[in-house]
Amino acid sequence: MIYLKNICFLLLVLGFKLTLCAQVKLPALVADNMVLQQNSKVNLWGWASPNEKINIQLGWQNTSIDVLANADGNWKISVDTPQGSDKPYTISIQASNKIVLNNVLIGEIWICSGQSNMYFPVGKEDGTWKTGVKNYEEELKNASYPNIRLFTVATNASPRPLDDVNGSWKECSPTNVYTFSAVAYFFGRELYQKLKVPIGLISTSWGGTKAEAWTAQNILEENTDFLPILEQDAKNEKLYQEKLETYYLNVKNERIANANDLSKIQLKKPKKEANKTSFVLYNAMLHPITNYTMKGVIWYQGESNAEKAFLYRSLFPAMVKSWRDEWKQGDFPFYYVQIAPHKGQNPDIREAQLIASKTISNAGMVVTTDVGNATNIHPIDKQTVGYRLGLIARAKTYGEDKLVFSGPLYNHLKIKKDKIQLFFDDVDSGFKKPSDDLKEFEIAGSDQVFYPAQAKIDGKTILVSSSKVKNPAAVRFAWKAVPEPNLFNSENLPASPFRTDDWEVGVQKK
Repeated sequence: MIYLKNICFLLLVLGFKLTLCAQVKLPALVADNMVLQQNSKVNLWGWASPNEKINIQLGWQNTSIDVLANADGNWKISVDTPQGSDKPYTISIQASNKIVLNNVLIGEIWICSGQSNMYFPVGKEDGTWKTGVKNYEEELKNASYPNIRLFTVATNASPRPLDDVNGSWKECSPTNVYTFSAVAYFFGRELYQKLKVPIGLISTSWGGTKAEAWTAQNILEENTDFLPILEQDAKNEKLYQEKLETYYLNVKNERIANANDLSKIQLKKPKKEANKTSFVLYNAMLHPITNYTMKGVIWYQGESNAEKAFLYRSLFPAMVKSWRDEWKQGDFPFYYVQIAPHKGQNPDIREAQLIASKTISNAGMVVTTDVGNATNIHPIDKQTVGYRLGLIARAKTYGEDKLVFSGPLYNHLKIKKDKIQLFFDDVDSGFKKPSDDLKEFEIAGSDQVFYPAQAKIDGKTILVSSSKVKNPAAVRFAWKAVPEPNLFNSENLPASPFRTDDWEVGVQKK
């Protein structure tokens, strides 16, 4: 009798465990308060028992949908979404258990990524570099937009691709936006005010990170130019492990010497910056969200790659390609910020970003020479940055044909005796007349020695000259760490720094 009771008890426990395993589970992104991309086929996905049937009822359609988990318990299905509106929906997902998702909106989804200038929050955190944006108290007071939804991917790094992230969808409010990416928020606010549909913003960023950390491992391994990056990663890992070995050896010796009195041990364990290694952020903070159907990406990064700016010319486009390969949504919009002036940065990284705007398809670049800070690598005017990213999206993605979204971009030159005439794109309505002489122009002859130059607006071109250069060959504009240029188009958008030459510069030797 006791034997039979034990058998019944074991069967009961086993049945309970099987029931637990059978429960359908969803990723963090598929949750209450989310926004789904309008007028699209969007992915819903999750986990269940192997071969389990999952029934899905979408709030915007009458018929339900069934999907089977595969042999590993993974399931994914693509569903149609309607036109965006402020109407909230529910989604019911049922297998052995039932999950009801509430307050779901249909609208526009954007991924917002990069390093600290993208991570930089709207609000202030005392004692840190998170100083709050310009007029942050006023901005917070006015930040009630329940149809803008915010999702912050928790910082994480992994040597292998992960399946999920930590985070949750929140309605935009003064409290919720306080710690959210300022650039992302101001970008989303611009779109919301113009498009009049819900906006979903997924912020996945981490300060001090390089582009290679956000790039898929196979992309880095396939290009011989990137192999030195991986080689250096391996050396750094080896050095860290050696330091760790020494640390534990010293701990052991001190324990013996101090009769195992841990309070007397003063050794410091070597630190490892998890976010500094190649592809670990791609694995942990990007790969898990690539099932989520979206419209496009905004990106603010480059400061940590400035030392190897010449390599960034190929690394950055490779990173974008790896994202597009993973998302499988074609050449989706990829709009990014050219890094702002700062004493610790070089002009070469801005040039690499300028070149990328011409080599990456469906891309756009925001120039920030007028909103930087020579001594603060985190300038607080994030409103202008978000607004200008919004201009690009409104024009290139949402079809505002007559909207000017870019400042003057150098196109070509003509040498006219002792002067060089510069021609630009995006000056259809002309240049803005400066209150002073045009600044930050330099000119050189074939000896490659540059001198400060006089520059004058001539219609939609610029004439550059110097009494010290009789036979000019090249011009450079705002070619320094902290330029203060005053060249804008009539729409008050700044010209990008540039050079007309291709002479070797310092970073090409690194």
